Amino acid sequence: MTSRSISVGISHPFDCSYIDGLQEQLLIIQEPQLDGALFEQLLGMGFRRNGNSIYKPRCPSCSACQSIRVVVPEFKLSKRQKRTIKNNQDLRWQVTDECSAEHYALYERYISGRHSDGPMYPPSEDQYNDFLLCSWLKPTYIEVFDQDKLIGVAVTDQLNNSLSAIYSYFDPDYAKRSLGSFMILLQCDLALQLGKQFVYLGYQIDENRKMNYKRLYRPYQILTANGWQHIEKEPTL
Repeated sequence: MTSRSISVGISHPFDCSYIDGLQEQLLIIQEPQLDGALFEQLLGMGFRRNGNSIYKPRCPSCSACQSIRVVVPEFKLSKRQKRTIKNNQDLRWQVTDECSAEHYALYERYISGRHSDGPMYPPSEDQYNDFLLCSWLKPTYIEVFDQDKLIGVAVTDQLNNSLSAIYSYFDPDYAKRSLGSFMILLQCDLALQLGKQFVYLGYQIDENRKMNYKRLYRPYQILTANGWQHIEKEPTL
């Protein structure tokens, strides 16, 4: 593998979005020649994508954010996940690389209905584009339909050896269907069909109730100071 040097900056501290009372800092890749191959290497080092930017938490007094990835060839459905699939077997899904106005309309409903107390409210098309779209890597969209009605979208990056889950959103009227979980399972299924090794789920944050669910997809690997640690079983959260 050819070595390559890249520049990395660090942000000013700001209030943490996930744990009250803490300060957050980000390492930010400053590289004009980003591409999918380099991004996949950076994913393996714990970085994530937000729009065109690549970042990684590097906080002064906290290490709660842990990169997590599902090991696709070994992934096994839990009883709860089997129920989720069964409860949504009447839905259909398809994959596209085209973003539509229907996608944004659903995103707007989702943020307004589910996250009106969060930093992404109020939603706007500029915010949506800046957050999810990318000039050097075209995202993949998994669309979920109830008959002909679009009710869920999972935005994921398709790379050589992995999928990287960026964001999922759904119709708030379908909240009881566990569509967030369902769309992670769809990404695992798609990755298996495509022969990928991993699905990157972002950061597992045990201290945050909304961000501590990713350990439920097993086996998985967590990035530690000693590298990626393989986890098969542990107490259910």
